[in-house]
Amino acid sequence: MRIAVVSLLLAALTFASAQNVPDRDYSLAVDVELVQLSVSVLDKHGFPIRGLQREHFAVYEDKVQQDISLFSQEDIPLSVALVIDTSSSMFNKLASVNSAGLTFVRESNPQDETSIVTFGTTATLEQDFTTNTRELGRALSGIVPNGYTALYDAVYLAAKHLRQESAHEKKVLLIISDGEDNDSKYKLKEVLEAIRESKIIVYSIGLLSSDNGGDSYDMFADNGKKALRQLAEVTGGSAFFPKGVREVELVCKRIARDLRNQYTIGYKPSNGQLDGSWRKVLVRVNPPKTIPAAKVRTKQGYYAPVAKAAASRSLF
Repeated sequence: MRIAVVSLLLAALTFASAQNVPDRDYSLAVDVELVQLSVSVLDKHGFPIRGLQREHFAVYEDKVQQDISLFSQEDIPLSVALVIDTSSSMFNKLASVNSAGLTFVRESNPQDETSIVTFGTTATLEQDFTTNTRELGRALSGIVPNGYTALYDAVYLAAKHLRQESAHEKKVLLIISDGEDNDSKYKLKEVLEAIRESKIIVYSIGLLSSDNGGDSYDMFADNGKKALRQLAEVTGGSAFFPKGVREVELVCKRIARDLRNQYTIGYKPSNGQLDGSWRKVLVRVNPPKTIPAAKVRTKQGYYAPVAKAAASRSLF
């Protein structure tokens, strides 16, 4: 029944988009007039800086400063997809990773909804969106590691599910993996393009070295790190590479803390052209002297809406 209802809704949306300017659901756009950004402001230790005001921020689109019309800092509910590597190499790590995933859920807003996608040789939706920690725990405990590493397929599946099935406007995808993709149908470039054009913020945790100080995963380090970094940074998220699996829980707490302390900044673009072009976005912060130097993190940009439905670029 649920699948039938979703299909009818998607069909209705497709029909509507053929007659009107499409709601592209891309990156930052709330509508054709307002661009909305989730902005993390962190000190040198990675802790969120709270208490900043609108006047402490400057937003630039294609190097042109914009007038901020929306500003807030509040802990709003999220839709989260946990994307967990269950390939054979995760056999000795999975119990710790599952515990860290549940820690992330407990440290997050109680109204957040969470889904779980796992990947070995194939990507699988293990648990649909729920706020029930017990259901999430049962799903994680039933996972058996096996196969290769279809990371890109899993990210694509999780992002598509977030876009189509989640209840909340703010969407987050958290990847935990220990190696380089070696079995996906999708290419990294395709996945990067898809998430670049979405509202999803990606965080990634790479377990690219063994806990015993060996070099079992060194062969994956360079390519694996690069991919996990790109997947996160293109969306305004961040990539973490803890020294061992025991540190994953601390990283998950840090990510949850970051998400609960983000600023929301919105503006009406001075460039009103509906040309589908990529608009580069830069946010700068000038905090009071009483606040330490800050690092700002947000999405790199967005695609402007287009005037004709035929020009839609949606990859989902």
